Amino acid sequence: MTDDQVDNSRRRLLTITTAGVGLVGAAGLAVPFAASMAPSERARAAGAPVEVDISNLEPGQQLTVEWRGKPVWIIKRTPEVLDLLPDMDGRLVDPASESDQQPDYARNPLRSIRDEILVLVGICTHLGCSPKYQPEIGAVSFDDDWKGGFLCACHGSKFDLAGRVFAGVPAPTNLVVPPHQYLSDTRLLIGEDGAVT
Repeated sequence: MTDDQVDNSRRRLLTITTAGVGLVGAAGLAVPFAASMAPSERARAAGAPVEVDISNLEPGQQLTVEWRGKPVWIIKRTPEVLDLLPDMDGRLVDPASESDQQPDYARNPLRSIRDEILVLVGICTHLGCSPKYQPEIGAVSFDDDWKGGFLCACHGSKFDLAGRVFAGVPAPTNLVVPPHQYLSDTRLLIGEDGAVT
């Protein structure tokens, strides 16, 4: 082969190799760029919706997630608790949830989309403490006829297992129900209203 002749097979190999290296480099740049488009942890805490897997939530259990820097409780209520909730009405400030502590789709005595799943912001409406989940039923040190609920140890406010405030305690209103929706039977999105299912 003379100096003036071109080795086409070698030229093709160099072209393919160069194109391949270019594609790998472009992909290497695209991955971090695409990842930067997702909201940061700081943005999520500031208000971006939070997706929660509730597939392992057992009856009576409480799951806590953070949304907008606040604890959000997700509780799977037992059939026994659901049966007892109407008995609480005479002891509550707002048993029918007529005040504005919940979206319209949770403006009902159970304060939920699905009867068994309760979603609440875990902050007392008195001075912002975080009440403790007290699921036991029966006489307890702070109530002889306790049907389960939440006790704020800071000043003694009590809420039932629908987040409704008891009469005669410092907290003025029910616990807040955040905007939420079901993405599926086992996935919940906190922070965004959606279709009622």
